[in-house]
Amino acid sequence: MVSRSSRISLLELSSLDMLSFPQTPRPLPRVLTAPGIIPDVDSSGDLDVLSPNTRQKIILVANFLPLHAQKDPESGRWCFSFDEDSLYLQLKDGFSSNNDVVYVGSLKVEVDASEQEEVSQKLLEDFNCVPTFLPPDLQKKFYHGFCKQYLWTLFHYMLPICPDHGNGFDRMLWQAYVSANKIFADKVLEVINPEYDFVWVHDYHLMVLPTFLRKAFNRVKLGFFLHSPFPSSEIYRTLPVREEIMRALLNADLIGFHTYDYARHFLSCCSRLMGLVFESKRGHIGLEYFGRTVYIKILAVGIHMGLLETALNHPSSSMKAKEIQKQFKGKKLILGADDMDIFKGISLKLLAMERLLLQHEELRGKLVLVQIINPARSTGKDVQEAKRETYMTTRKINEEFGFPGYEPIILIDRKVPTYEKTAYYALAECCIVNAVRDGMNLVPYKYTVCRQGTPKMDEALGIASASCRASTLVVSEFIGCSPSLSGAIKVNPWDIDAVANALYLAITMPDLEKQLRHEKHFRYISTHDVAYWSRAFVQDLDRACKDHYSKRCWGLGFGLGFRVISLSPSFRKLSIDHIVSAYRRTNRRAIFLDYDGTVVPQASIVKIPSPEVISVLNNLCDDPKNTVFIVSGRGKDSLNEWFAQCENLGIAAEHGYFIRWSRTSNWETNPIATDFDWKRIAAPVMRSYTETTDGSNIEAKESALVWHHQDADPDFGTCQAKELLDHLESVLANEPVVVKRGQHIVEVKPQGVTKGLVAEKVLSTMISNGKQPDFVMCIGDDRSDEDMFESISSIANESCLPAAPEIFACTVGQKPSKARYYLDDTVDVVKLLQGLATASVIKPRRSSEFQVSFQDTA
Repeated sequence: MVSRSSRISLLELSSLDMLSFPQTPRPLPRVLTAPGIIPDVDSSGDLDVLSPNTRQKIILVANFLPLHAQKDPESGRWCFSFDEDSLYLQLKDGFSSNNDVVYVGSLKVEVDASEQEEVSQKLLEDFNCVPTFLPPDLQKKFYHGFCKQYLWTLFHYMLPICPDHGNGFDRMLWQAYVSANKIFADKVLEVINPEYDFVWVHDYHLMVLPTFLRKAFNRVKLGFFLHSPFPSSEIYRTLPVREEIMRALLNADLIGFHTYDYARHFLSCCSRLMGLVFESKRGHIGLEYFGRTVYIKILAVGIHMGLLETALNHPSSSMKAKEIQKQFKGKKLILGADDMDIFKGISLKLLAMERLLLQHEELRGKLVLVQIINPARSTGKDVQEAKRETYMTTRKINEEFGFPGYEPIILIDRKVPTYEKTAYYALAECCIVNAVRDGMNLVPYKYTVCRQGTPKMDEALGIASASCRASTLVVSEFIGCSPSLSGAIKVNPWDIDAVANALYLAITMPDLEKQLRHEKHFRYISTHDVAYWSRAFVQDLDRACKDHYSKRCWGLGFGLGFRVISLSPSFRKLSIDHIVSAYRRTNRRAIFLDYDGTVVPQASIVKIPSPEVISVLNNLCDDPKNTVFIVSGRGKDSLNEWFAQCENLGIAAEHGYFIRWSRTSNWETNPIATDFDWKRIAAPVMRSYTETTDGSNIEAKESALVWHHQDADPDFGTCQAKELLDHLESVLANEPVVVKRGQHIVEVKPQGVTKGLVAEKVLSTMISNGKQPDFVMCIGDDRSDEDMFESISSIANESCLPAAPEIFACTVGQKPSKARYYLDDTVDVVKLLQGLATASVIKPRRSSEFQVSFQDTA
């Protein structure tokens, strides 16, 4: 499918000053000469044979490195330390000790160009980090421009409808995004050993990075995880570069999402934009993409239990907990902890608190909402407006319900250290996360673990170590952690009354119920921590890459349209010279040709064969050494009319239910299928689905009924096709028919009617006539043709034949098939047929001779 969106050429990008970096040196190509082994040759040159002692690396690529960086103003020296709170640092706990972990990303501070080489060396040696120093202007356009002001808002369902409501698409910012991703890719290529190493790319900042890596090394082991929501297809399809990003993501081997909803939206976009169909294979969702299987991973990220427990045991945390306990003595504490941005729903949470105090006067003076506001990750008028609204709402509520010594809402608007947060978590009776949209949000997980407590925290708060633990959660149904918290009270954050009622339910819930909900949550959170998440992802990535070196790979396409074709080593393009050579040295040839998608383009509106096709078929049929058949699913009347000029052409219509050996012979029908009473059952069922599925229609053949949904909504049409298939299989269970799904169709046809049986009948007839074929060629493009490929191979290998014929089973298009050969398109098919026709020795024959030779044995 050619992208309808504008594309940006990598050659154009390379002309930008920001991309004038030295090329990464490539190793010498590897050449394998062992018999029967196909060299693994990537388009980029290939790999050295590695020592068995080589340690496998896992290269984690994210926008920012998990580091704190600070420059001493006096000495001018840089000081670095790991950021223990960074997810990317924590997830290494799930990796094997045999793996080295290398981090690729940017620093959160600007480093002068004169210092970058020294800093790079220090970070690599001391921290296994490879910094990507983006020029300041590029960093601004890439991160604060395209990522935060456009992609992030779009992925959170905010469309730039007007200038005051989000920023519109800017192609210069898009170019900056692609350029930044290219710089990240170059840094990965400096440290990767592509035969051994895994690359794990994180989040929406780097969604086109997989294309650059896949182009450099066709067999790179590449995973991608999206930490933000993936929007519904209606939202995503507004993105002007939607197909470029989709194609880039599909260059990964494994794509991860926090929830099934996010994965479902992605798969829907793959269906609507790319025409791809996914399948579930033994619990793993896979997309077939140019011979590669791109797997989908659904698993929510976890937290680092050890760090939280360490923070709870810290003396500062115990001291702060005592202070908070004293400050709010006699009061129930509700806690919220959110970043300051427009999607966290802080104002909606405050309004719910107001509604709660209005409805329940007895709670005034006894209930406090502590709202921790983390510093905003981006700047802009939206953030400033959200902050201003938060403060105005808080002031209004405190003025209305507060009194000396009591404020119902306390805002903590500063960077709160971990020890202080854990103290608030440990004391809060309820935690509320009211975001209108959020990728994951780990606050409920942290709150639950802190409520479980530790011996030191229990001692500080005067809690008996053997006492039962309890916690209550009110969470928005629009955040990623919601599906995993089955004991939480789920709310629609826009429904103020419902949120207020949920808060009341949470604080008045019986203790036993609080304990049971807490135990359920803690059991899940403690077993599905960040190490479990990272280990599961890498294991699935390893599984997804198992067949990398068992297939041949070709890189196709330019720019962000690049993709890799991955096919069986025995599957190769059919050379005209090769087949013509075999054609000339043989004397009894059988040629089987599909029609739609083989001799005429599948997408063509005009289905009548061209004069060129008619001419080449006549030339092949006039050679007395040839037996040529068109084998199609179309009706006999159409085929009879279209090929009226081909006197000696055999035709099999409706997948072989009707067979005609030449123009002057009569149509024969399959003797197996004589009962068509099943149509009276199937037709009404199909009509009911047609009436309820806009864009669908029924094709009535003499031997079959076909329900088409090519023009229906892709998702609804596919869903209806599955339902129709089940429905028909149920009502036709006792009928002599088969119900099959094909590309945009559901077909009911008699048992024993397949294209494979046509090939078997023709070849068997030739053998029984003493004209054992020494050349068999079959060309087709869809699933029904796979039966022919299988049949010609099995008959040709029968022991009764004196010599095995030369077999050429060929599919149209590079895709997984039972055929050993492929041709790219119908143009290639016609060229090949012309080459064979030119090699024929034409001796006119009478059609009666051709006809009798078959009918005598029929």
